[in-house]
Amino acid sequence: MSTIETLAQKLAIDTLKIQDAIGQDRLYVEVGQVLGAASQSLEEAFLTEIRVRLAERKARDFLNQKIAALQAEAEAQLNKADGAS
Repeated sequence: MSTIETLAQKLAIDTLKIQDAIGQDRLYVEVGQVLGAASQSLEEAFLTEIRVRLAERKARDFLNQKIAALQAEAEAQLNKADGAS
């Protein structure tokens, strides 16, 4: 991993932690602007890291919702079968 990728990864992780802690969901945009003024390459790598992590979160949320819905459906079917006996 290159220096830029390593720095972008660490910065993205830290930014998302702080963003989550303070509830400011666009903090990464401000950090990106600061980076852009100093290093366009690091800004691009940082924003890529952020997008990938946010996309992964959305995908995990989707999967968790699917699992919960399937579990609820299975429980409903089980309860329905128990009630029919």
